[in-house]
Amino acid sequence: MLIPHDTRIALDTVVDLVNTAPQDEPAADTPADGPADGLADVAALYAFAQRHHISGVGTLGEKDLTAVREVRTRFAEVFAAPEARTAADLVNRLVAAAGTTPQLTDHDGYDWHVHYFAPDASIGDHLAADCGMALAFIIVAGEQDRLRRCEAPDCGRAFVDLSRNRSRRYCSSRTCGNRLHVAAYRARRREAAG
Repeated sequence: MLIPHDTRIALDTVVDLVNTAPQDEPAADTPADGPADGLADVAALYAFAQRHHISGVGTLGEKDLTAVREVRTRFAEVFAAPEARTAADLVNRLVAAAGTTPQLTDHDGYDWHVHYFAPDASIGDHLAADCGMALAFIIVAGEQDRLRRCEAPDCGRAFVDLSRNRSRRYCSSRTCGNRLHVAAYRARRREAAG
């Protein structure tokens, strides 16, 4: 599946955004007070914007934080959508509410690409438009099943399976995948040992 550079960046951003939400079922090593929200405050939102090189971010406040958390919830619903029609409806509503204004741009050393948000858009609208359109391209390509959640029983993080044969099962083969393979290996050895 050929994905343009700007769409790939937007997909990485939407995955990271969805994964900032506290998980429903925390891992065994999570503190008793529950999993932390990766967007707990405005400072965390600034850090997210900086980490993802989100252009045009001015002064952010509580209103922006609330809007981005709402966008995050809508994106999580797209990942959970049972079929393409539901996912498309969710994306359509997100993108329409953001007031998309497609425009070609070549900034910060990147070749020509499309921004879908208005130049003065809030960070919530920026994310809804750009990331929503990246998800739209996945749905249009008939690849909605690539929007997944990690199959590790104690994880559930979102990811986009861009493997050639659509076989990726874990958010990270280095953490969740490796941990489960080691556990299965140890279980087989215990069983063989009797």
